[in-house]
Amino acid sequence: MPEVAIVAALDREIWPLVRHWRASDREYSGRRFRFFESEHRVAVCGGIGPHAARRAAEAIISLYRPAIVQSVGFAGALDQSLRVGQLFEPRQVIDASDGSRADTGSGSGTLVSFSSVASRDQKSRLATAYQAQAVDMEAAAVAKSAEAHGLRFTAVKAISDDATFAMPPTERFIANDGGFRSGAFAFHASVRPWLWSSVFRLARNSTRASRELCEYLSRNAGEMTTSVSTKFAP
Repeated sequence: MPEVAIVAALDREIWPLVRHWRASDREYSGRRFRFFESEHRVAVCGGIGPHAARRAAEAIISLYRPAIVQSVGFAGALDQSLRVGQLFEPRQVIDASDGSRADTGSGSGTLVSFSSVASRDQKSRLATAYQAQAVDMEAAAVAKSAEAHGLRFTAVKAISDDATFAMPPTERFIANDGGFRSGAFAFHASVRPWLWSSVFRLARNSTRASRELCEYLSRNAGEMTTSVSTKFAP
């Protein structure tokens, strides 16, 4: 069975990594998930937001019984020194909804998980409230699933928007299941020229973040599986 379970939100975050992995559709708790499997790792893209992330984490843990659960994907910078494409491995993940904290056992700094897409002003408030360097929507939910099953949890995020970036209005296009209605968003933006600059910039930034993230995950695959093998060696 795979030793490392990777939980992302959307395919585009990790597609350069998993595009040649074996894909399979499996059902868990009445929902179908697509899993991407390699020799020692399995990945799932569960959707945007904490509820989607928790469902996906529970599915991948129950079906594959990994030793490590890893939350990966995009994050917004709260610290102005973090740049687009830069990787962030937090030591601590905080859930803004209840203040709970998870320790990854490695890395440095703090990632805060917020339940909605953080605006520029919201980023500033989160940075002050939690002394955090980056924000995402899913890591804390994945951490809770890992903890509930007694599994090690880690997180690796790639910065897709810096601290001063004004996000286009994407939240209204997140479906109830965590999917992103990209067609509807594209039409919405196409008839609003004042959004074009931020939309194009976000698309460019996301491509860069995905590339940097997947290159890192490819380089560190051996190190991750070695640490698992060492820990559980007889």
